[in-house]
Amino acid sequence: MALKSSWELALERMGGKSTTKLTKEQKARLADLDRVYTAKIAERELELKPKIAAAKAAGKFEDAEKLEETLRAEIAKCRGKLEAEKEQVRAGK
Repeated sequence: MALKSSWELALERMGGKSTTKLTKEQKARLADLDRVYTAKIAERELELKPKIAAAKAAGKFEDAEKLEETLRAEIAKCRGKLEAEKEQVRAGK
């Protein structure tokens, strides 16, 4: 039994079916993209979370809030890039 991608699971939940079958290479590329972007997000979290904690400990709540917003924006940006790249893979590009 093969594992399904989050995209395939979402289609099933919505009652839709994938109109394209993914090749093994596409599935491998999608999995690789997930790993790469998960690592990028973790890297940014490891860099910014200690700074956020230090700012809060020092009572600099505005600075901590700015850092948290930066982290949220960077995570959103990475996720957007991930989905765009996944869509290209699914389209066969």
